[in-house]
Amino acid sequence: MINQNVYDELLQKYQAHYGKTPEVVSYAPGRIEVLGNHTDYNEGYVFSAAINYGTFFAISRNDKGVNRIVAGDLMHEVTFPLTGATAVTEDTWANYVIGTVAGLNAVKAQDTGFDAMFLGNVPMGFGLSSSAALEMCTAKAVCKLYDITADNVTLAKIGQAAERDYAGCPCGLLDQISSLCGVEGMLVKTDFRTLDIETVDMGPSVCFLMCNPHAKHALVDGQYATRRQACEDAAAYFAKVLPHPVAALRDVSMAEWTANKDGLDPIVANRAAHPIGEDERVLEGAKLLEKGDLKAFGQLLFASHESSRTMFENSCEELDNVVAVTKTVPGVLGARLSGGGFGGSAVVLVKTEQADTAAQAIAAAYEAKTGKTCEVSKIQPSLGATIVFPA
Repeated sequence: MINQNVYDELLQKYQAHYGKTPEVVSYAPGRIEVLGNHTDYNEGYVFSAAINYGTFFAISRNDKGVNRIVAGDLMHEVTFPLTGATAVTEDTWANYVIGTVAGLNAVKAQDTGFDAMFLGNVPMGFGLSSSAALEMCTAKAVCKLYDITADNVTLAKIGQAAERDYAGCPCGLLDQISSLCGVEGMLVKTDFRTLDIETVDMGPSVCFLMCNPHAKHALVDGQYATRRQACEDAAAYFAKVLPHPVAALRDVSMAEWTANKDGLDPIVANRAAHPIGEDERVLEGAKLLEKGDLKAFGQLLFASHESSRTMFENSCEELDNVVAVTKTVPGVLGARLSGGGFGGSAVVLVKTEQADTAAQAIAAAYEAKTGKTCEVSKIQPSLGATIVFPA
């Protein structure tokens, strides 16, 4: 089992706190974004992966008429009602659970309260979506305990609503879908227009490193909003000048962008080029993975980061330095920023047999270049959310 030590610790703490063993234990992983940056709201494509770090959720029924949830690292309990629960202003970590349970109650109401506890090991500060892992392990466990039937897209939307309406964090569906749909050794390819999801084999010869240079996020919300508005403005322009329907930038090719970009403000044109190019990189990447051409696939990651740096301008000095030093490290096939940008982490595609030495070399080279530290963790595409107990 992935993260056996975390699972064992959770069971011990659950027994000590509640005086019983759980009826159900679920697990959900964090995620990485591999290709397809800022394409989700442009109705495009994304390559992501569930990872080998995640969160366990233990639960059983109670006769208290309320729900009780404990964060296993803090050993602090929050109680909330079976129906009509609202977001809490203290212990705000509980809102991810409260919101998810509220969404599931709309599908099928609970007939009893529950006693629950969660514990995970998703590294904090890496942008690996520990929040989606918590939402999805909550959803899986509650569905199992109360015999609720819901498909992955429904569960992802419930998690998204919990994050938006209870935790106050607007997000797309990428994180939840990646956590739910992961397969060991494979990438998750999502079409954000149709929400069609498929898995693409990576093979055992490569894995990922996640590099956190501790870059501060600066004006993230405002920067994100201006990028999104530029994409919408560009899509409206292309809808007027192209001879076919354009509902979003997903409908525009790079050839069409090149032929018509002069009609746009130069900055808006550059912003639009990034998701358009990312969509084409995801589709090209799928073909390369089918052929087993991992070297060429890695080059797409480098191209993606360069587009982020020069066209979308959602990178930063720290992430640029990480990507630059990876190009000098043996075993590295590609690297790019992961997630929204403006800080956060970089994801590195590396040969599995050289992953450990590459991680050390990247950290050393980054420190030599900048005088600062970069935290590097090995990441493997892994199994998505599941019920661990009962087997």
